[in-house]
Amino acid sequence: MGHIVEVTVERPVDDGEIGVVLDARVGLIHPDLRVGANVAAAAPLKSNAGVCFQGMNLVGKGFRMTADEVRVAGYDVSQLPDVIKPYSNARAMMQGGEAMYVIDFFGLSDAEARAQHPALYQRVLDRVKPERDANNRESRRQKWWLFGETVGRLRRTWRDVPRMIITPETSAHRVFAFVDRPFCPDHKLYAVCSNDALLLGVLSTAMHKLWSISAGGRLGVGNDPTWTNTTCFLRFPFPDWHAVDKLGSDIVSRGAEYPADRVRRLGEQLDAHRKRQQAAHPGLTLTGLYNVLEALRRGEPLSPKERVIHEQGLVSVLRQIHDELDAAVLQAYGWSDLLPLLRVAHGNDVPADGQTREDAKRAFEEAVLERLVALNAERAAAEARGEVLWLRPEFQNPAAQRAPAQAEIDTAHDDDAADDAPAVAAAPALKAAPWPKEPVAQVRAVAEVLAASRTPMTVDDIAACFSSRGPWKKRLPALIDMLVAVGTVEPLDDGARWRARATKS
Repeated sequence: MGHIVEVTVERPVDDGEIGVVLDARVGLIHPDLRVGANVAAAAPLKSNAGVCFQGMNLVGKGFRMTADEVRVAGYDVSQLPDVIKPYSNARAMMQGGEAMYVIDFFGLSDAEARAQHPALYQRVLDRVKPERDANNRESRRQKWWLFGETVGRLRRTWRDVPRMIITPETSAHRVFAFVDRPFCPDHKLYAVCSNDALLLGVLSTAMHKLWSISAGGRLGVGNDPTWTNTTCFLRFPFPDWHAVDKLGSDIVSRGAEYPADRVRRLGEQLDAHRKRQQAAHPGLTLTGLYNVLEALRRGEPLSPKERVIHEQGLVSVLRQIHDELDAAVLQAYGWSDLLPLLRVAHGNDVPADGQTREDAKRAFEEAVLERLVALNAERAAAEARGEVLWLRPEFQNPAAQRAPAQAEIDTAHDDDAADDAPAVAAAPALKAAPWPKEPVAQVRAVAEVLAASRTPMTVDDIAACFSSRGPWKKRLPALIDMLVAVGTVEPLDDGARWRARATKS
């Protein structure tokens, strides 16, 4: 606990001195000098596990094809074979560009790929194999016709959904959008494998945006917020829709919607509105839309270019949909008392006497984070009792009538069990450890994290166990390869996840 004192007002006084008004706050002080809820201490939730994954790391530009290259290869982009899929990375999602496709030989051996698709095989042979031959990872050299990380669990999870939700790992604006399958997300995108607009609606709110900025980090020249499964999704407590809809049944009897149905409808509207306007105006980008939306919220005059985007994107309508979503989800949480603060913070209402927009914004943010952290703790305690609010119960918990026992969660070291079960993701320690400075200590630290985990871990899972900033995360694959080489660690899913190798007594 500590005190943070900020100067809020400065005014001249006698003798040429300056008088100040101070705002003092008491609470837990975070590294960014923010006081308030400790989001970093939130626990991973079983309810959210096994639904969200990082996309495919191709490790080879030769897998990518333009629409013209697909046609030259003899294929119709409207009737693609299984091994050619639409593809996008984070930049293309937010800023647009030429339609892209990838050659995906997942599930095929070298010989099968050559026999079934010789022209595509030759393209990969000529454009990918030379690059892979120089790769330090043996699995990537040997399986050069496959993506560097094929993410088998992602493929199994999306198998039964016709579309999924994608969001960039790093972006100035936190945007979630549906994309139809088949589709291949780049590793700079995260995929939430759900067809339900209820999830898209909640994730698109100011509340989740605030949570993700606080829980995630920042990256790049623009210091843009980052979003990952382990930091932003796995720990985020969604509303308890069963309880909310039960409480709202009296409202429904008078002709209104169930709260979940309202959020679901608004989520569909949000996604459809953006897609419709972008289809009508191919130069319209999500970045442009949300730049203008933020300018509207700040009350800034629009430039001529922004006015064009405003008209083409119907950004005032976009703003209204977001406002209605925020209100609906706040109501679902039982936090409608915070809506007046949010409306002032978003420039929809005039501040009360003695209050500024910044005052309202700060009060809203502090209250939301405190409540989300408290709700996370409540959910974690309920899950320890076996009460899990699964996001995709039919997939995550097929038994449906019971939560999985701890023995089922602590899956034994069995390849079939690890590959086929919708296992709960490995949970990083609540308090991340500093990244060691010495190379030997770094190898030991990674080995200890994997040894302590009850389930296989991705690179993101391992990275989330350490708190330090800087480029050290780039070394993780090489350190893991060292542990694989000495037999301490074994890879799964073609190197997408790893686990400590069981020792024989």
